[in-house]
Amino acid sequence: MLPANWADARLLITIPDEGDCERAAALLGPANPGRSGKLIRFFAARRGAGVGPEAVRRLLGRLDSEGVDGTLELVGTGEAEPAPEIALPTVAAEWDAALETLPSDWSDIYAEVELTSTDHLERAALLLSPLNPARYGGKPALRFRVARRFGYGASAGMARRCFERLDEAGIPGELHILRALSDSKPVGTQGPVWYVGGKAV
Repeated sequence: MLPANWADARLLITIPDEGDCERAAALLGPANPGRSGKLIRFFAARRGAGVGPEAVRRLLGRLDSEGVDGTLELVGTGEAEPAPEIALPTVAAEWDAALETLPSDWSDIYAEVELTSTDHLERAALLLSPLNPARYGGKPALRFRVARRFGYGASAGMARRCFERLDEAGIPGELHILRALSDSKPVGTQGPVWYVGGKAV
Protein backbone atom coordinates (compact mmCIF):
# COMPACT_ATOMS: atom_id res chain seq x y z
CA MET A 1 0.00 0.00 0.00
CA LEU A 2 1.57 3.26 -1.11
CA PRO A 3 1.30 6.34 1.12
CA ALA A 4 -0.84 9.17 -0.22
CA ASN A 5 2.15 11.47 -0.73
CA TRP A 6 4.48 8.92 -2.34
CA ALA A 7 6.95 10.26 -4.87
CA ASP A 8 8.83 7.10 -5.88
CA ALA A 9 8.63 3.38 -5.18
CA ARG A 10 11.17 0.58 -5.23
CA LEU A 11 9.54 -2.65 -6.39
CA LEU A 12 10.62 -6.27 -6.32
CA ILE A 13 9.15 -9.15 -8.33
CA THR A 14 10.01 -12.70 -7.35
CA ILE A 15 9.59 -15.20 -10.20
CA PRO A 16 9.26 -18.77 -8.83
CA ASP A 17 10.07 -20.43 -12.17
CA GLU A 18 13.63 -19.50 -13.11
CA GLY A 19 12.83 -20.30 -16.73
CA ASP A 20 10.44 -17.32 -16.81
CA CYS A 21 12.92 -14.84 -15.34
CA GLU A 22 14.60 -13.81 -18.58
CA ARG A 23 11.24 -13.36 -20.30
CA ALA A 24 9.91 -11.32 -17.35
CA ALA A 25 12.96 -9.03 -17.38
CA ALA A 26 12.48 -8.45 -21.13
CA LEU A 27 8.80 -7.60 -20.70
CA LEU A 28 9.73 -5.14 -17.96
CA GLY A 29 12.41 -3.58 -20.16
CA PRO A 30 10.98 -0.02 -20.23
CA ALA A 31 11.37 0.08 -16.43
CA ASN A 32 15.11 -0.68 -16.77
CA PRO A 33 14.90 -3.58 -14.28
CA GLY A 34 17.78 -5.20 -12.50
CA ARG A 35 17.80 -8.99 -12.23
CA SER A 36 19.49 -11.24 -9.68
CA GLY A 37 18.46 -14.85 -10.09
CA LYS A 38 14.71 -15.04 -9.55
CA LEU A 39 14.54 -11.48 -8.24
CA ILE A 40 13.76 -8.54 -10.52
CA ARG A 41 13.97 -5.01 -9.15
CA PHE A 42 12.77 -1.79 -10.74
CA PHE A 43 11.88 1.76 -9.85
CA ALA A 44 8.64 3.75 -10.34
CA ALA A 45 8.07 7.45 -9.88
CA ARG A 46 5.08 9.76 -10.03
CA ARG A 47 7.06 12.27 -12.05
CA GLY A 48 10.58 12.71 -13.31
CA ALA A 49 12.99 9.77 -13.62
CA GLY A 50 11.44 6.31 -13.57
CA VAL A 51 8.29 4.86 -15.11
CA GLY A 52 4.97 6.23 -13.92
CA PRO A 53 2.12 4.40 -12.20
CA GLU A 54 0.15 3.77 -15.40
CA ALA A 55 3.24 2.45 -17.18
CA VAL A 56 3.90 0.06 -14.28
CA ARG A 57 0.32 -1.18 -14.52
CA ARG A 58 0.76 -1.88 -18.25
CA LEU A 59 4.06 -3.67 -17.73
CA LEU A 60 2.60 -5.92 -15.04
CA GLY A 61 -0.31 -6.57 -17.37
CA ARG A 62 2.18 -7.88 -19.95
CA LEU A 63 3.45 -10.40 -17.42
CA ASP A 64 -0.10 -11.56 -16.74
CA SER A 65 -0.95 -11.84 -20.44
CA GLU A 66 2.20 -13.88 -21.05
CA GLY A 67 1.36 -16.21 -18.17
CA VAL A 68 4.41 -15.25 -16.12
CA ASP A 69 3.70 -15.89 -12.45
CA GLY A 70 5.38 -13.83 -9.78
CA THR A 71 5.00 -11.99 -6.51
CA LEU A 72 5.16 -8.19 -6.45
CA GLU A 73 6.56 -6.58 -3.32
CA LEU A 74 6.94 -2.94 -2.32
CA VAL A 75 10.47 -2.61 -0.98
CA GLY A 76 10.43 1.09 -0.12
CA THR A 77 9.07 4.50 -1.00
CA GLY A 78 10.16 8.08 -1.08
CA GLU A 79 7.71 10.77 -0.04
CA ALA A 80 7.14 14.06 -1.79
CA GLU A 81 8.09 17.22 0.01
CA PRO A 82 4.95 18.97 1.26
CA ALA A 83 4.06 22.01 -0.78
CA PRO A 84 4.88 25.20 1.11
CA GLU A 85 1.87 26.97 2.50
CA ILE A 86 1.36 30.34 0.92
CA ALA A 87 -0.30 32.81 3.21
CA LEU A 88 -2.79 34.86 1.23
CA PRO A 89 -3.14 38.50 2.25
CA THR A 90 -6.15 39.19 4.43
CA VAL A 91 -8.71 41.79 3.45
CA ALA A 92 -7.75 43.84 6.51
CA ALA A 93 -4.10 43.75 5.43
CA GLU A 94 -5.08 44.79 1.90
CA TRP A 95 -6.98 47.72 3.42
CA ASP A 96 -3.90 48.81 5.37
CA ALA A 97 -1.76 48.52 2.24
CA ALA A 98 -4.29 50.47 0.17
CA LEU A 99 -4.33 53.34 2.67
CA GLU A 100 -0.54 53.52 2.49
CA THR A 101 -0.80 54.40 -1.20
CA LEU A 102 -3.09 57.39 -0.60
CA PRO A 103 -1.98 60.97 0.08
CA SER A 104 -1.71 61.81 3.76
CA ASP A 105 -4.61 64.26 3.48
CA TRP A 106 -7.13 61.85 1.93
CA SER A 107 -10.65 62.57 3.07
CA ASP A 108 -13.12 60.38 1.13
CA ILE A 109 -12.91 56.91 -0.43
CA TYR A 110 -15.18 54.94 -2.72
CA ALA A 111 -14.05 51.32 -2.71
CA GLU A 112 -15.13 47.73 -3.15
CA VAL A 113 -14.41 44.26 -1.85
CA GLU A 114 -14.48 41.72 -4.68
CA LEU A 115 -15.29 38.25 -3.37
CA THR A 116 -14.15 34.97 -4.89
CA SER A 117 -17.69 33.59 -5.13
CA THR A 118 -21.27 34.79 -5.12
CA ASP A 119 -21.85 32.18 -2.41
CA HIS A 120 -20.21 34.60 0.03
CA LEU A 121 -22.25 37.67 -0.88
CA GLU A 122 -25.06 37.36 1.65
CA ARG A 123 -22.77 36.62 4.60
CA ALA A 124 -20.26 39.29 3.54
CA ALA A 125 -23.02 41.91 3.22
CA LEU A 126 -24.08 41.16 6.78
CA LEU A 127 -20.55 41.41 8.15
CA LEU A 128 -19.97 44.65 6.23
CA SER A 129 -23.36 46.16 7.12
CA PRO A 130 -21.84 49.10 9.08
CA LEU A 131 -20.33 50.22 5.75
CA ASN A 132 -23.74 50.26 4.05
CA PRO A 133 -22.41 48.04 1.22
CA ALA A 134 -24.10 47.98 -2.18
CA ARG A 135 -23.91 45.75 -5.26
CA TYR A 136 -22.87 47.21 -8.56
CA GLY A 137 -22.59 45.36 -11.85
CA GLY A 138 -22.52 41.61 -12.24
CA LYS A 139 -19.37 40.63 -10.36
CA PRO A 140 -19.48 39.36 -6.76
CA ALA A 141 -18.43 42.64 -5.17
CA LEU A 142 -19.72 45.03 -2.53
CA ARG A 143 -19.04 48.76 -2.75
CA PHE A 144 -18.95 51.28 0.08
CA ARG A 145 -17.76 54.72 1.13
CA VAL A 146 -15.35 55.74 3.85
CA ALA A 147 -14.93 59.24 5.26
CA ARG A 148 -11.81 60.08 7.21
CA ARG A 149 -13.05 62.87 9.50
CA PHE A 150 -16.59 63.87 8.59
CA GLY A 151 -19.19 63.49 5.88
CA TYR A 152 -20.88 60.48 4.33
CA GLY A 153 -19.31 57.09 4.87
CA ALA A 154 -18.00 54.84 7.61
CA SER A 155 -14.83 55.68 9.49
CA ALA A 156 -11.55 54.06 8.47
CA GLY A 157 -11.40 52.24 11.81
CA MET A 158 -14.89 50.81 11.38
CA ALA A 159 -14.04 49.73 7.85
CA ARG A 160 -10.97 47.84 9.06
CA ARG A 161 -12.98 46.12 11.79
CA CYS A 162 -15.50 44.97 9.18
CA PHE A 163 -12.69 43.56 7.04
CA GLU A 164 -11.35 41.72 10.08
CA ARG A 165 -14.80 40.14 10.40
CA LEU A 166 -14.54 38.88 6.83
CA ASP A 167 -11.13 37.41 7.58
CA GLU A 168 -12.35 35.76 10.78
CA ALA A 169 -15.25 34.22 8.85
CA GLY A 170 -12.84 32.83 6.25
CA ILE A 171 -14.37 34.87 3.42
CA PRO A 172 -11.62 35.70 0.88
CA GLY A 173 -11.70 38.83 -1.20
CA GLU A 174 -9.70 41.57 -2.86
CA LEU A 175 -10.00 45.19 -1.88
CA HIS A 176 -9.92 47.92 -4.53
CA ILE A 177 -10.01 51.66 -3.95
CA LEU A 178 -11.98 52.98 -6.90
CA ARG A 179 -11.94 56.72 -6.17
CA ALA A 180 -10.41 58.96 -3.53
CA LEU A 181 -10.48 62.65 -2.68
CA SER A 182 -8.12 64.70 -0.57
CA ASP A 183 -8.91 67.50 1.86
CA SER A 184 -12.57 67.85 0.85
CA LYS A 185 -14.52 70.48 2.80
CA PRO A 186 -18.28 69.99 2.56
CA VAL A 187 -20.36 73.12 2.96
CA GLY A 188 -23.97 72.45 3.92
CA THR A 189 -23.72 68.86 2.66
CA GLN A 190 -22.64 65.48 3.93
CA GLY A 191 -19.69 65.42 1.60
CA PRO A 192 -18.80 64.94 -2.06
CA VAL A 193 -21.02 63.00 -4.44
CA TRP A 194 -19.70 60.60 -7.05
CA TYR A 195 -21.82 59.58 -10.01
CA VAL A 196 -21.37 56.00 -11.25
CA GLY A 197 -23.53 54.79 -14.10
CA GLY A 198 -25.67 57.91 -13.76
CA LYS A 199 -26.40 57.29 -10.08
CA ALA A 200 -25.06 59.11 -7.04
CA VAL A 201 -23.00 56.99 -4.68
